[in-house]
Amino acid sequence: MQTVVHVTHEAIHKIGGIGAVLHGLLTSRDYLDQIHRNILVGPFWPTDAAGESRLGADGEVLYSSLDSLFRSPLASRFREIEQAFGVGIVYGRRKFVEKGTGVVSTPEVLLIDVSRYDARKLGDFKYELWKNFSLDSSQYDHIWDYDQYVRLAQPALAALHALGATTSVEPCVILSHEYMGIPTCLASILEEERGSNFRNVFHAHETATMRRIIEGHPGHDTMFYNVMRTALAEGHFVEDVFGDQSDYYKHALLKTTRFFDEIFAVGDFVQKEFQFLGPDFIHVDSNLAYNGVPHWRIDVNEKLASRHKLRMYCENLLGYAPDYVFTHVTRLVPSKGLWRDLRVLEHVEPILRSRNESAVLFVLSTEVPGRRPEDVRRMEQWYHWPVVHREGAPDLSGGEAVYYQGVQEFNARSRNIKVVFINQFGFEQRVCGMRMPKEMEFMDIRKGSDAEFGQSIYEPFGIAQVEPISFGGICVYSNVCGCAGFVHKANGGQPTPNVIIADYTDLPNKGLRPEQLLSIGQPQRDEVEHIVAERVALELIERLPRSPAEFERFIDRGHELASRMSWDVVARDYVLPGIARAARAQRLRQIA
Repeated sequence: MQTVVHVTHEAIHKIGGIGAVLHGLLTSRDYLDQIHRNILVGPFWPTDAAGESRLGADGEVLYSSLDSLFRSPLASRFREIEQAFGVGIVYGRRKFVEKGTGVVSTPEVLLIDVSRYDARKLGDFKYELWKNFSLDSSQYDHIWDYDQYVRLAQPALAALHALGATTSVEPCVILSHEYMGIPTCLASILEEERGSNFRNVFHAHETATMRRIIEGHPGHDTMFYNVMRTALAEGHFVEDVFGDQSDYYKHALLKTTRFFDEIFAVGDFVQKEFQFLGPDFIHVDSNLAYNGVPHWRIDVNEKLASRHKLRMYCENLLGYAPDYVFTHVTRLVPSKGLWRDLRVLEHVEPILRSRNESAVLFVLSTEVPGRRPEDVRRMEQWYHWPVVHREGAPDLSGGEAVYYQGVQEFNARSRNIKVVFINQFGFEQRVCGMRMPKEMEFMDIRKGSDAEFGQSIYEPFGIAQVEPISFGGICVYSNVCGCAGFVHKANGGQPTPNVIIADYTDLPNKGLRPEQLLSIGQPQRDEVEHIVAERVALELIERLPRSPAEFERFIDRGHELASRMSWDVVARDYVLPGIARAARAQRLRQIA
């Protein structure tokens, strides 16, 4: 029986994209038909719930030395591991449920408290990492985010052996979801040299080195992808162009993935970014493993009902029911390029004014945990949140305040479109205030949206950007988003009215030399963004559905497209073949 281990920081709590991937795979019938045993491995965090709740509301704790729970027959083995490494272990099961299909799975969960790790064992392991993989941990000892995953590695493998995850017949395949599982995989490679039966897959949900460069450079994607394309053609790599990256622990970890059996790239650009890591990666194959898109069938009446709730919410807030409802559901981080929405709307607004039409953009985003419902009600009563915001708790955090300045400026200039910044997840009256329709639920912002924005400067895939596609929403995203490649393949290489792709890497001047490309900053990017935003605005206005029959056509096309991008498709066509390749791999590694 094939056992797959997922090493992640989201073993219990869904925080971001990796949690969405785990949920998608672990509720995919195609995946579960092939992979009968899944084990989620991650570090124990002191902020996690205690006792019976340590593995979540639907979790079952079978062993926890932290809570004196010893229901597992492996309790004595776990105790030996804890004493050997100076760690604590929590073991049990967690339930995953997909409401749309009714699929349920209960993977095992293994959490390890590494806060009091044996110092000598840690030093010995770091020496092995340096000797065999040229990974110099001494540069990153002060970074807990690095150190905790190094500490996780060896006790995790010991616990997997205790659980019988490895057999002489089928290897145990370890998926490192991003950098978090790399030390565990490296430890398993060292064990393989001694006869253990492990294989390793690096699941690249991003290329951290490139994200840091793109987010930190004023030219963002406009500069970077033009530079990368030119540099690769000339045989240059990221450190040749952007200097030494060894100060960044994620970069150092990424470079060791050349020793893995398989690399999954969630998007086409991620594949190219891995080639750009260095000459060692020229001959390292990565294979696409796109993320899946949630999809289920709705009819036009359901679409219009959700849309009506959004229009009534706008009327309650701003005094008008808009002709069009635009949305952007995202995390509030620089890579999401939120200012680009406003640049598109700057071109949409005069067109709507000439037609005597109106629109609203609901931006659902925050960079802090959810506000208490009672605080939201007070803000709503005192100063009409979320139309108006104030800096400081419980309202705007620092990053939210910066974004809101742009919203204020846009709203002051625009008559026919207004932006409502809702810095609170949960899109229902209980958590978003009494002016939200009582019957509103989160899926209404997905079902009822006319267009979802997602023009990121860096987006390895972008599940959120394409979530509304199954419900007939027009999805507006950047060409560098990984979902663009999946949509292209799923639609047979043909364009679709349900998608608008904004290419902010398309330079007006095609003949720039490498040094000129590298010098692209905000002024040049502003010029490109103005040109592209106008193009996007004109396409959007032309395509927006205006009648029930048009809405129905968008729903039919979108659902058909999304069905070819489902988690079952991803599992069947991408993930399972990759796991099979890794399981069959006969390594010929050149240890550094």
